[in-house]
Amino acid sequence: MKLSVIIVNHNTCNLLKQALIALKVAIQQMDAEVILVDNASADQSVKMISTEFSEFQLIVNDKNVSFSKAANQGIKEATGSHILLLHPSIIVGEDTLDKILDFMKLHPDTGGVSVRMLDAEGHFVPESKKSMPDNWINFFKYTGLSKLFSKSQLFSHHYKAGWVEEFENTETDVLNNCFMLLRKDALSEIGLFDERFVVYGQDIDLSYRIRLAGFKNFYFAKTFVIQQHTSPVSKASMYYIRNFYGAMLIFAAKYLFRMPELRMKAMPRWSSSAYELKQ
Repeated sequence: MKLSVIIVNHNTCNLLKQALIALKVAIQQMDAEVILVDNASADQSVKMISTEFSEFQLIVNDKNVSFSKAANQGIKEATGSHILLLHPSIIVGEDTLDKILDFMKLHPDTGGVSVRMLDAEGHFVPESKKSMPDNWINFFKYTGLSKLFSKSQLFSHHYKAGWVEEFENTETDVLNNCFMLLRKDALSEIGLFDERFVVYGQDIDLSYRIRLAGFKNFYFAKTFVIQQHTSPVSKASMYYIRNFYGAMLIFAAKYLFRMPELRMKAMPRWSSSAYELKQ
């Protein structure tokens, strides 16, 4: 199996249907499978999938177990050599997947790829190319934690990766979890999503672990996907504040107290941290 597409869904029936129609066309000539994980949707998502896309594998959870856990459920069922995490709002083109898979074949050191995204009106979505969120960068700099990542670009750029040109294929820091095409060999080495990241941060953590293992992350600009309109979460809401900043603290604690060794290809290794040497 060449490709496994995994979609985590929660109450996005109408968006998901359009995404699946496009996806079905895109994979019709490919050795591919689609795995849908439904996180206890209260709308007609499960019925729609079961009746209109019965050829796709469906996992139904009786509660919302979070994106990370649901994605891991799908990955564990996947048999493809490449795994695509696809948001239910994303419309893929007929040749989008072929182009990116060809790119990964030509670049065997690539661990993950995200793609240029356009909104429904055809405007470029800047979040297609990502770095560390600005608030995270400020937190790590003010607390001194950025010194632990002194060899990394993660803390030296803007969240929307402004140094990356829209139409240029470029190595980047963070993969966009709306479209995240991963090499299964890389996942086998680094592990699955860290389920402590419930809503935010799992893309940053996984992208960082891919780079630690010596693989590269790329923004691929020679094709595009369309992101259907979704309602954003208010950054003033307690839900956002709790989960966004909570993820930031989890990330800090994870790498502050257990400093990993950076294994970038053709680069000198980092030595272990003083804390680790004392253990």
